[in-house]
Amino acid sequence: MSARNPRGWPRRRAEELLLAFSLLTRLPVPRLTVRHGVQLPDYLWAFPMVGFVIGHIAAAAFILARLGGAGSNGAAVLAMAASVLATGALHEDGLADFWDGIGGGRTRERKLEIMRDSSIGSYGAVALFLVLAARWSALAGITDLHAGAGVLVLSHTLSRGLLALVPQFWRPARAEGLAAGTANGNLTSALAAIGLSLAAALVLDAGPFALLALVAAVVAIIAIAALATRHLGGYTGDVFGAAEQTAEALVLMVCAVALGH
Repeated sequence: MSARNPRGWPRRRAEELLLAFSLLTRLPVPRLTVRHGVQLPDYLWAFPMVGFVIGHIAAAAFILARLGGAGSNGAAVLAMAASVLATGALHEDGLADFWDGIGGGRTRERKLEIMRDSSIGSYGAVALFLVLAARWSALAGITDLHAGAGVLVLSHTLSRGLLALVPQFWRPARAEGLAAGTANGNLTSALAAIGLSLAAALVLDAGPFALLALVAAVVAIIAIAALATRHLGGYTGDVFGAAEQTAEALVLMVCAVALGH
């Protein structure tokens, strides 16, 4: 995309929204000339909106499968498949790479080197299996059709929107790469992302239920970011993927338990 002078506030926000969809999904988006110098922190605010759309795609698959007689187990699988197709398994790939690096390397440099390798190792495979199993079992355990759809939207929205916490409190592990561009941050964009995530949680399910989901997502993201800082000296793009997947799984599990009582 070539550089171009912005055409006011709406044009800049449209550019950033399309950049977020282009980064996080495989969904077709309109071609748009983007102004020069736009960095990842500038469009973190759009991450919860992307999650909101992906969540609705998964929820639609979940509802159609349940109405078609697939049952809870089959509907959960199809909902997960829909989200993977929409994102190209971007975050799942990051999760596997992250745990391969953490588990397979002895030094910081070796861990980062392993994370660059596109092949999946035993640590990554086990982590991916466990997270996918957690997501599936939690979603399959939600018997109410509309509640399951709402939880899907909530989990996808919070797990992406609250990623804005990472560059505000931690630093990149590398001097190059996509994550390195977040070093200076954008507080306004991050606050907007967090605000939109909070709004989504309140709209989708008001009260203590929303608070539980928010706490679960924040805890998961902080835990992964802290672990990455300890082992890698900071975060990478794969850390974002691992944080998103962990947060999504934990939100689903917490919501499943809350709905079961």
